[in-house]
Amino acid sequence: MAFPISEVRACFPSLAQTDNHQPRIYVDNPAGTQVPLSVANAVRDYMLTNASNAGGHFVTSVATDAVWQKAHEDAALFLGARSFKEIIIGQSMTSLAFHLSRSICHDFQPGDEIVISRMEHEGNVGAWLEIAKDKNLTVRWVDFNHETWQVEPEDLAAQLSPRTKLVALNYASNMTGSINDIPTLAKLAKDAGALVFVDAVQLAPHHLVDVYAIGCDFLACSSYKFFGPHLGLIWGRGDLLGALYPYKGRCVSDDIPDRFECGTPQYELLAGLSATVQYFEDLGRKGSSSTDRRALVAASYQMSRDYEEPLTNLLIDGLKQISGVKVYGITNPNRITQRVPTVSIRHASMPPTDIAQALAKAGIFVWHGHNYAYEPARSLGLPLDEGVVRIGLSHYNTKEEVEAIVTGIERITRGSNP
Repeated sequence: MAFPISEVRACFPSLAQTDNHQPRIYVDNPAGTQVPLSVANAVRDYMLTNASNAGGHFVTSVATDAVWQKAHEDAALFLGARSFKEIIIGQSMTSLAFHLSRSICHDFQPGDEIVISRMEHEGNVGAWLEIAKDKNLTVRWVDFNHETWQVEPEDLAAQLSPRTKLVALNYASNMTGSINDIPTLAKLAKDAGALVFVDAVQLAPHHLVDVYAIGCDFLACSSYKFFGPHLGLIWGRGDLLGALYPYKGRCVSDDIPDRFECGTPQYELLAGLSATVQYFEDLGRKGSSSTDRRALVAASYQMSRDYEEPLTNLLIDGLKQISGVKVYGITNPNRITQRVPTVSIRHASMPPTDIAQALAKAGIFVWHGHNYAYEPARSLGLPLDEGVVRIGLSHYNTKEEVEAIVTGIERITRGSNP
């Protein structure tokens, strides 16, 4: 069936917004997607009708308890977890990583090793560098291959040792869009006796996540990257979470995940998180007759991938035709399944900020700079004060928008108005 692009776009009020009668083209998606009306309504409805703290006997507090429970159960279903107790929800992926790193590394000893890939967003780097300083741990780095654009198994294997206690891996790069073979990499690390922490922030908007099939121990993502509210999520294996030392207040329950969730949560955003999972299910119903919720989420991803991947090839092919433009990442159309639709470029003579500014004037929203991908930028020898122009497609973008982006960049880089 044809992807229901008109129906999808109708779910997102922001897509109809204009500036001085100029339509907006949202390709800033890797830093945060637009939100369906149903998600915004769920946040609004909670705040207007049930705003309360949890744990009371009165009706709004009871409702708030239910919102918390449902959000964790929905997130567990979304990620393929076995229990809501394996889901930790907080302010952001980065804040959760910093918080949980203390627990994960609590029993590590001086000289123990953490291996980090140079494909990482800083959210999966900073926490480990800081805890390594605190506990006198050794940090080892594994680079990504500049021809395949992925972390190769043999390169990871070369960095593992009997003292490796944790391996931090990126699932999909927020700069190059490349997807790593996490099941293979995770097995190598696990066979070496290490824990595996995976950053799936950029993968989750485009590919179905199945935490147990991946074979990792912890996996992080952010709901505002997949059409939801500003929340971070970390899944952890239930037995591991139960064994970790919790840094918590004395009054906090020792139950999981309570002991890892600091303070009063943003209940209105938890309501929005459940509505986000519901959005995936509703989209899946347009291409599947299944009544299984997880199957519907899977169907929505497959439909979106079948739609996004040709658009990504169209974008990359168009960019490659522009004189002076270099694409950083997989460009072979036969490898499109090994990347997400995040495409970063540089021009031989025009700085990224100039291109981004000119595109913004044309209503085309892109990001520029290092985008917190310090290590990929350094590995590629890119100036950190310039970085790249980053274009990120989503399932609500159109062929016409992709063509407008390519045309705009071509005109800008040859000195014309976009």
